[in-house]
Amino acid sequence: MFEPFPGNYVWNLSVNICLSMGGAIGEIDEANAPVREAATAGDDAGTEAFFTAWMALADRLDGQGRQAEAAGNPLTASGKYARALAYAMTAERMQDSDYAPRKAAYARMLEMRDAMIRTGGIPCEAVEIHYKDSVLPALFLPGDGPGPWPCMIFCNGLDSVKEMIFLINREAFARRGIALLIIDQPGVGGALRRDGLTAVVESERWAGAAVDYLETRPDVIASRIGIVGWSLGGYYAPRAACYEKRLKLCVAWGANHDWGALQHRRAAREGDRPVPHYWKHVCWVWGQPDAEALLAMSDRITLRGHLKNMTVPFLVTHGANDRQIPVSYAHESYEEAINSPDRELKIFTAVEGGIEHTGADNIEPVRSFVADWVAARL
Repeated sequence: MFEPFPGNYVWNLSVNICLSMGGAIGEIDEANAPVREAATAGDDAGTEAFFTAWMALADRLDGQGRQAEAAGNPLTASGKYARALAYAMTAERMQDSDYAPRKAAYARMLEMRDAMIRTGGIPCEAVEIHYKDSVLPALFLPGDGPGPWPCMIFCNGLDSVKEMIFLINREAFARRGIALLIIDQPGVGGALRRDGLTAVVESERWAGAAVDYLETRPDVIASRIGIVGWSLGGYYAPRAACYEKRLKLCVAWGANHDWGALQHRRAAREGDRPVPHYWKHVCWVWGQPDAEALLAMSDRITLRGHLKNMTVPFLVTHGANDRQIPVSYAHESYEEAINSPDRELKIFTAVEGGIEHTGADNIEPVRSFVADWVAARL
C-alpha cells in the first residue's frame, strides 16, 4: 500500500481510497505536504489540519471546473469536479462527527457530484428509497445497452458514502450490462448525516426497501437483483441475502463475519482502525451514547448462525494482508454458507494485488473479479 505517512495506517488508507476514486497523486502529494508532521502524532491529532489542506485542494479543483464549464468545455469541467469530489469526500471522512465544518463540506461534496454528472452527461439518477417514515438517498446507474437490466444493490461499509462507491465502480458493472443502485443505508452518508438514521443489525429491512423500489422500475429485471457490500457491508449484504429472499446473489467484498467480536478486540487495541476518532465514529453510526453501550450491543452484529440461510450464489473476497479484518473471517463466512448452491472464496495475494482491506492498495483486481463473477451469474 502507498504509505505517504509512515506509521499512520488510518491516514494512509484515506489516501489510497482517494487514489482509487481517481485522485491525482501529484495533487494529493501537494495537499499532504503541510500535514506530514501532524501525521506523526497519531490517527486523531491533526485531522483538522488535514481537512484544511484537502478542502483547499477540493476548492481549487471546483473552481477550475467552473472555469472550464464557463469556457464551454463541459467534459473537462466534469473531470475537475470529479477530483474535487474525491478530495472533499476524503477531507470530510477524516473528521470527528462533531467537527462543525463537516456538515458544510458534505453539502459542498453533493454540489460537486451534481456538477460532475451534469457537465459530463453521466447517466446517473439521484433517487430516494422509502424506508419507514423517511427516505434513503441512493444513486441509480443504468447498465450499458438497451434495458431492462439486472441490478446490483451496492451498500456501504462503516464510513464510506455512495459517492465513493460511484467514483470507484461506475463503469465496471455498467459495461457488463448490469445496473447499480448505490445506497446510503442507515448509518452512513446522507441517511446518517442528513436524516439521523443510524445503523440497524437487521440489514434485510433496508435491503427489502431497496428491492421494493427497484421493482417499480421498468428498466430493471426484478427477478435478477443481487446485493454487494464492502467492508462492514461484508456483514450487511450477507445478512440481508439470508432473509430477503428476493435477492438472487450476494457478494461480501471484504468479509466481516463477526464485527461485534472485532470491536472487543479493538477495545483491547488489536488491529488497525479505518477512521480517526474511531469510538466516537462507531457510536455515531450505531446511535449509541458511548463505547461501553456500543460494545454491549455489538455482539448482535455477527453472521454466526445466520449464513445457513444463504440460499443464493455467494462470493467472499478478502485481502491476504488486511490489517483491519482478519482473513480468518473470510474462511468462516465461506464455510458457514453450507446451503449456498454456488459459493466461492477469493483471497487476493501480492502477486495479483488487492491485498489490503477491500483492495485499498490496488482496487482494480478486486473490482474486476467481483464484476466478472456477478456478470456470469446474475
